[in-house]
Amino acid sequence: MKIGIPKEIKSQEARVGITPSGAETLVSEGNKVFIEKSAGINSGFSDNDYKNVGCSILDSAEDIFSIADLIVKVKEPLESEYFLIKPNQIIFTYFHFASSESLTKAMINSKAICIAYETVEKNGSLPLLVPMSEVAGRMATQQGAKFLEKPQGGLGILLGGVPGVKPANVLILGAGVAGTEAARMAAGLGANVILLDNDIDKLKKLGDILPPNVNLLFSDFHTINEYIKKSHLIIGTVLIPGAKAPSLIKKDMLKDMQKGTVLIDVAIDQGGCFETSVPTTHEKPINTIDGIVHYAVTNMPGAVPNTSTRALTNATISYTRELASKGWKSACNENPSLAKGVNIINGKVVNKQVADAFSISSEKITNFLT
Repeated sequence: MKIGIPKEIKSQEARVGITPSGAETLVSEGNKVFIEKSAGINSGFSDNDYKNVGCSILDSAEDIFSIADLIVKVKEPLESEYFLIKPNQIIFTYFHFASSESLTKAMINSKAICIAYETVEKNGSLPLLVPMSEVAGRMATQQGAKFLEKPQGGLGILLGGVPGVKPANVLILGAGVAGTEAARMAAGLGANVILLDNDIDKLKKLGDILPPNVNLLFSDFHTINEYIKKSHLIIGTVLIPGAKAPSLIKKDMLKDMQKGTVLIDVAIDQGGCFETSVPTTHEKPINTIDGIVHYAVTNMPGAVPNTSTRALTNATISYTRELASKGWKSACNENPSLAKGVNIINGKVVNKQVADAFSISSEKITNFLT
């Protein structure tokens, strides 16, 4: 199969769809891999690194999209890329459709096969979301610590405190992968951490492995409302696969927080779990609303592209190999986990959560796999 890796064009997005070692694996199996010129530079991979493993370097995104049967990306296609996508072309990337009706409609109109990393599901987990959730969760604590500094607009509190001075209070909403990693980082820095989730079994398991300065509580409106008043850093990580994130902190709740409190919205790719969150970029990462600092960068892991690209390729390569060797229909017939990643087929939405987000009719993927 002809596999294309275009350069990412989202603001400050430095990741690339595959590492040279991942590309080498695909080439060794008889595939032709095409990389857009300089696509890997910001992740630490030169054009020669790809050439040396048998890839072809093309000059433009137009060249990549025109030749490839399978496009492997990191982020969702942007408007300037919509017209490049061909009917029946497989696009394998993070889509987060539920947060963007315009993207959803554009991909419907493209009649491409859209397979979303974030909805591939195996044994109840999301294996292609896990590595970036790990990165984003750890980064959330790092960024929160930075923006708590007074010059950044925060309260001027050191996350871990010092002897004789209390550490910061950190509230984390959601005990999934990102929330758990954020809690580990915050606890490691010495903060006083409250981790909320509504899955009591998950909380019991985490209670056995997280440090003693992480307090695990059942999440409900009353508890959230109580702890936002005394928290200095609030990290939102709640995710519903394929669907828009629930809004857990409303605008009228900001008045109950201390001025300079920092909100980090890891769920912004899925619409955000704070009502006042507005998508931001690494160039301008924060908005301050009613004295509360909001950080809602939509591609947080893009700030550490070498780590992120390696971690992402490690997770995606087995699925990419299946798509390349079998075609999407056979691959999805044989691998139910991959089939759950398919969101749109030839103009038809086959993911119910995406369809429900925009009141679009959905069809069963099995209708397309025979």
